[in-house]
Amino acid sequence: MVAVTTMEKRTASLTRKTRETEISMTVCPDTPGDIAISTGLPFFDHLLHAMAFHGGMTLSVRASGDLEVDPHHLVEDVGLVLGTLLDQWLEAHGPVERFGSAEAPMDEALARVVIDVCGRPTSVLRADLPQTRAGTFDLYLVREFWVALAGRARISLHGLVEYGENAHHMVEALFKALGMALHRSYTPCEGVRSTKGRLD
Repeated sequence: MVAVTTMEKRTASLTRKTRETEISMTVCPDTPGDIAISTGLPFFDHLLHAMAFHGGMTLSVRASGDLEVDPHHLVEDVGLVLGTLLDQWLEAHGPVERFGSAEAPMDEALARVVIDVCGRPTSVLRADLPQTRAGTFDLYLVREFWVALAGRARISLHGLVEYGENAHHMVEALFKALGMALHRSYTPCEGVRSTKGRLD
């Protein structure tokens, strides 16, 4: 693996290359900016764009990988890179508000996300999806992204799809809420939001 990280202004950028995937990403979680997503998985692109747009984020993702084997590698690695960048952005620009939560509807579906930027990775996702695919995208991959993001960002990430009938709507509502919760939790503030005086 080769990983190169750069910080410019308030964005964090990283290129990660392995035998399975190559991912270049730039992110700023608290400032709206350009959004450009290309992963070779159209529904995943759609989810990431919704996350960034509704979260008021700057996000650029260029990803390629062994999709002919299984999209699992690429989706998980995008989560790893995003989590790594959020952790590095926090180191460069913290302290932040720490807690962020959001709810988002999508037609008949409703989802909620709660985040604690605490330095202790925890991943919870409760989503009883009535369909296993959205187009050709296997929806079990959402969990792989979720776990990877929480682990590398070192955040407590809770997602709940409260109800819905269309799995596409349910997962899209989840990603919209994720974007808003990320924006709120990574908004800069004065002083560390911890009674211990540090987040670890």
